[in-house]
Amino acid sequence: MKKKLLTALVAAVMAAGPALADLKIVDTSYRTGPYAANGIPFSDGYQDYFTLLNERDGGIGGEAINLVECETGYNTEKGVECYEATKGDGSLLYQPLSTGITYQLIPKVSSDKIPLHTMGYGRTSAKNGKVFEWVFNYPANYWDGASHAITHILEQNGGDISGKSVALVYHNSAYGKEPIRTLEGLAEKHGFNLTLLPVDHPGQEQKSQWLQIRRESPDYVIMWGWGVMNQVAIQEAVNIRFPMENFIGIWWSGSENDVKAAGDRANGYKALTFHNIGSNYPIYDDIQKYVVDTGKAAGAGDQIGSVLYNRGMYAAMLAAEAIKTAQEIHGTAAITPEMMRDGMENLEMTEEKMAGLGLPGFGPEFKVSCENHGGNGFGAVSQWDAEAGEFKLITEYFQSDQDILQPLIEEDSMAYASENNIELRCQ
Repeated sequence: MKKKLLTALVAAVMAAGPALADLKIVDTSYRTGPYAANGIPFSDGYQDYFTLLNERDGGIGGEAINLVECETGYNTEKGVECYEATKGDGSLLYQPLSTGITYQLIPKVSSDKIPLHTMGYGRTSAKNGKVFEWVFNYPANYWDGASHAITHILEQNGGDISGKSVALVYHNSAYGKEPIRTLEGLAEKHGFNLTLLPVDHPGQEQKSQWLQIRRESPDYVIMWGWGVMNQVAIQEAVNIRFPMENFIGIWWSGSENDVKAAGDRANGYKALTFHNIGSNYPIYDDIQKYVVDTGKAAGAGDQIGSVLYNRGMYAAMLAAEAIKTAQEIHGTAAITPEMMRDGMENLEMTEEKMAGLGLPGFGPEFKVSCENHGGNGFGAVSQWDAEAGEFKLITEYFQSDQDILQPLIEEDSMAYASENNIELRCQ
């Protein structure tokens, strides 16, 4: 009997043991709360990609991926609690999908030496790797997005928008305020008039903002929204008959959830993006075979190929490629968070690599370095086709205005370094 008990105990320890050596990834998700409709598809895509690697490839470099989900409800306090509860277990990185949580975690991850990836959100000046050693925001950031919107408007007007008017409808939070600085600089450069219209959380009440838009008739509206705010804004735009082709959302305001409630009247609405759209990629055949058909999908399987599912999958893919890079650099599959940081800082995404992953043409090429943690700043514009029921890319990928952005990034990041007594790297 003692021998049987000992054998059972050893078996239990062996079963639990690999989790300690596995590649641990924490998904700080939000499947509840006012932003759940957007958090769910992102988390599904994020988890399904890692599940695919486990089921099809046996993990990464022979090490299984140990994925742990921690619900934040898009609440900053809960997000920090998730981090504190899981950081000691060897998590390789955090991707909080929240600018509020990001701002709270930046000093924590810098002290704890755990990488933070804020893909297309968070503190924009974290692009400066000389200051923010542990924070990455490739392949694009909010200031890139603001520039992309204005570049697109310039192209629609023959390169001259002097005297034009642009209104920014934004979530009244750290997230929504991120593009203001850039838009002010671009307004000065190109001579357009900028109006700022904050919307309080969660964004269900916007009557006054859209009455002002109807009264002042700006030529363009740019939106920095999330969750229900996007749906309400698009419906309000429909109500005042604002031309949808002149309404441009940041990439967090451009999912199917945002436009479908308005029906055919949302046709023509535009949204920025830093990755491609749809499910016409070889990778989806593998996800269907190894994840969905085996009953291992994170969700109901109804989000596959949607904008935010793709974004979550893309975030996971970039993390996986950084893990591979770290394994190559350090000559071991069982990497640590500090090794993961090295992988992220040396990550290079080429079209050849993406095609080999079953994602040809899915995202822009970019390269990360010690000085540059944000990539090359390329993005594209998508447009809602109500008849087809999908967003479609209407531009190639193009670069943001680096002449405007780089000085702003340098100024903001150096101020942060001075305030926090940070010694510059990459000398």
